Amino acid sequence: MVVTGRYPSRVVKHENLIPTSDGAGEVAAVGEGVKRWALGDRVSPNFSTAHIRGDVPSDEEILSGLGGAQDGMLAQYRTLPESSLVRIPDYLSYEEASTLPCAALTAYNALFGLAGTPLKAGETAVLEGTGGVSVFGAQIALAAGAVAVITSSSDEKLAIVKKSIPQEHQSRLHLHNYSKDPDWAKAVKSVSGGIGAARVLDVGGSGTITKAFESVRPGGVVSAIGIIAKGSAEGDLGTLIRNSRGIYAGIIVGSRELFEEMNRLFEAHQIKPLIDRVFPFDQAVQAYQHLESQKHVGKIVIRVA
Repeated sequence: MVVTGRYPSRVVKHENLIPTSDGAGEVAAVGEGVKRWALGDRVSPNFSTAHIRGDVPSDEEILSGLGGAQDGMLAQYRTLPESSLVRIPDYLSYEEASTLPCAALTAYNALFGLAGTPLKAGETAVLEGTGGVSVFGAQIALAAGAVAVITSSSDEKLAIVKKSIPQEHQSRLHLHNYSKDPDWAKAVKSVSGGIGAARVLDVGGSGTITKAFESVRPGGVVSAIGIIAKGSAEGDLGTLIRNSRGIYAGIIVGSRELFEEMNRLFEAHQIKPLIDRVFPFDQAVQAYQHLESQKHVGKIVIRVA
């Protein structure tokens, strides 16, 4: 949406923008006074390079977003502030680590970042669709001992997600095909023993927001993340929030400190990103076409070098 100029944000720079917010690589040079990093270190930049700590980014920190307000990572070399970088887990390849800065951290922030209300073991999280944020959300929630409900219109895509989940977690993973049963909110209530979800990662926007609030429990959180679903909300948003007694929170990725915290969880549970396909640098256009087709499950990667 950024590349095609359809992303609804006042801070996106469209002219001659280097795209993609995510990346991972090796430190090739360091500037004078740099102390955190050395040549050869394996690193990723935070999505918003100025967002170091805190749950919610300031306007200034949002303006440091890679691939939107600032040039992104689709390049062989990038100069970045040392404070924006995190060390990537040793067990991940560069391709795998490159998927973490936006989708994984957005999911982690939506599940654990809101002060005072982190997802707990045994609680239920709802993940809409089988894109990067939702697949990471399922992996992270299950690793934390929660129950995950993931939705899709494709049994094939749901099967791919299930295959990516360790066997010991699969009993807490629930797959729901909404093309066969549109009322996934009712299914969530059933899975959660009638309570509802503690977390709903809403990537659909107006097309899914009604079901999101129907499925959340009182005091639970619906995280506004994406706008990819067609359709419109049934009724007034304020009425939906009031009747559900839920919390509606806007999520814009997360801080560097939260990224570091997330990586510790990944390392402890050896979470492996689900990569749909890796494209070479000279097929970047085809990679974007594959993304727009919505045929993918998980993340699409462009290998720059």
